Amino acid sequence: MKITLKDGSVREYDAPISIIDIARDISEGLARVACCGEIDGTPADLRTMVKEDCRLNLLTAEDKAGLATIRHTTSHVLAQAVKRLFPEAKVAIGPSIENGFYYDFDHAPFSREDLDRLEAEMKKIIKEGSKLERFTLPREEAIRLMEEKNEPYKVELIRDLPQDAEISFYSQGEFTDLCAGPHLMSTKQIKAFKLISSSGAYWRGNSDNAMLQRIYGTAFHKKEELAAYLAHLEDIKKRDHNKLGREMELFTTVDVIGQGLPLLMPKGAKMIQTLQRWIEDEEEKRGYVRTRTPLMAKSDLYRISGHWDHYKDGMFVLGDEEKEKEVFALRPMTCPFQYYVYKASQKSYRDLPLRYGETSTLFRNEDSGEMHGLTRVRQFTISEGHLIVRPDQMVEEFKGCLALAKYCLDTLGVSEDVYYRLSKWDPNNQEKYVGSAKVWEETQEHIRRILTELEIPFTEEEGEAAFYGPKVDIQARNVYGKEDTMITIQWDAVLSEQYDMYYVDEKGEKVRPYIIHRTSMGCYERTLAWLIEKYAGKFPTWLCPEQVRVLPISEKYTEYADKVEETLKENGILCSVDRRSEKIGYKIRESRLAKVPYMLVVGQKEEEEGTVSVRSRFAGDEGVKSLNTFIEEISREIRTKEIRRETVAEENE
Repeated sequence: MKITLKDGSVREYDAPISIIDIARDISEGLARVACCGEIDGTPADLRTMVKEDCRLNLLTAEDKAGLATIRHTTSHVLAQAVKRLFPEAKVAIGPSIENGFYYDFDHAPFSREDLDRLEAEMKKIIKEGSKLERFTLPREEAIRLMEEKNEPYKVELIRDLPQDAEISFYSQGEFTDLCAGPHLMSTKQIKAFKLISSSGAYWRGNSDNAMLQRIYGTAFHKKEELAAYLAHLEDIKKRDHNKLGREMELFTTVDVIGQGLPLLMPKGAKMIQTLQRWIEDEEEKRGYVRTRTPLMAKSDLYRISGHWDHYKDGMFVLGDEEKEKEVFALRPMTCPFQYYVYKASQKSYRDLPLRYGETSTLFRNEDSGEMHGLTRVRQFTISEGHLIVRPDQMVEEFKGCLALAKYCLDTLGVSEDVYYRLSKWDPNNQEKYVGSAKVWEETQEHIRRILTELEIPFTEEEGEAAFYGPKVDIQARNVYGKEDTMITIQWDAVLSEQYDMYYVDEKGEKVRPYIIHRTSMGCYERTLAWLIEKYAGKFPTWLCPEQVRVLPISEKYTEYADKVEETLKENGILCSVDRRSEKIGYKIRESRLAKVPYMLVVGQKEEEEGTVSVRSRFAGDEGVKSLNTFIEEISREIRTKEIRRETVAEENE
């Protein structure tokens, strides 16, 4: 039997041998740090017996799968600790995840004090150094074992396994868990871990099921790596838009108004207004014409498009179909409305492309467990647009939509934080989609070629397309690592037929147009959340709801401060005056906490000379300048949408 290792070397064995024994045969040091193996590309437990020729990789904590094995084993240690301290708790599932692991329990909510106790117990278990032993059982014996342990969730999982599945367990000390592995050889190999938080989670993610308690944790091979990650989490807490946005009075939520229905406060509303005016002006430069359409429509409209059949559960329906002749729904998208703007008059091939843009307020009945701050809401506004084009114009117009999206990302300073995804249909689930397989494959290939030609790196994902066409999704992650779609550009060769849309070509014949569904910047609320987290509230000056704060050093100079404010406002600069009877140092600290880009300190000398003493977030003390000079500089910064970087360390706040 020949075993080919990662470095290309080959080891030969006369009889079946476990992966861990192969590691020992290479070196004891490797055996000590090995976490799992990989046989012909498939992760495998160290206890796995190798019985035939294969390629074998031995994975350590430096490898993604190796680190996942450490975390998975740590989740079992957590479950063992929970059963020791809270024996009435029922265990559910406990996988490794991207940044750590979690385990779900049927139990009352866990407090931070509970997590601290569990950490202490986990350290005891690790110190005990129990070996993890793997064994398998026939289905009925496996069910009986979990029934005897009074673990109903494990019983359910076993019953749902395929009939031919191997049912495996891992034991460590007195604790036994249903698990496919892989796992470390011993709990002693766990070197650094931390329990992060606890929250509610529905069993199997279904709101109809029991609410369980999920404990999140993380684990690393080295204590230094854990410390760095915990420091990263502290930074995340400071950037979390749901916390920071409220502290900065950008938005709030109220229970009596409803979940997923945020209130934009004056500062947040100003930022959205700035973004909206910028986008609308930019689209107009690129040949878009604006529409304004209703927020609701009869169900008849959505039946034509297919949304009623494919998307009804995600809509807010007004009325009862069984009792009323007319049933309305709040719109989850604008496309059908703009189609009827197009259909209001006959179009010639010379009229195309037609680029319709609309700042659209939309409504989607999101699941309560999915909503979060401004990133997932039930009412939101997007920079929506639909391009009605001739087939021969489709590729160039699609490129134009990508160029607009890239311009928006560049201007906001977030281009490096996204990746592009070609979202395709699922050919194994064709009932979810409209249109033929041929059309789907052709349109997906068109998009693939466009992205390749533009040298835009991209991934591909089956099952993420809209029901009427493939799309490019521009994806980003929030500070917690959750991925969201920020901008979408969709290729649609289907819906024009369903809405009987056509144009008259040069031969006088009716031809179906193609449609591009796109956003230029996406959802305004989600973008605001993204920017809060990206800049930790220290926005580029052009986006700030307060760009300048004038700080008189005493009440005697308030009148001059008011004149400075008036002049700034006349030049379109968002500003205010701090008229409080406080010391200037206090006013500067308060302005810094409010993350105001510029502070203008004014006193006797400034009043006499018509100057201002400039302090900024970016360079600290910028010295004394004439008011006109400062206005010229900040106006240029705002006009060009410059993103100034901080060049001095900020003082302790």
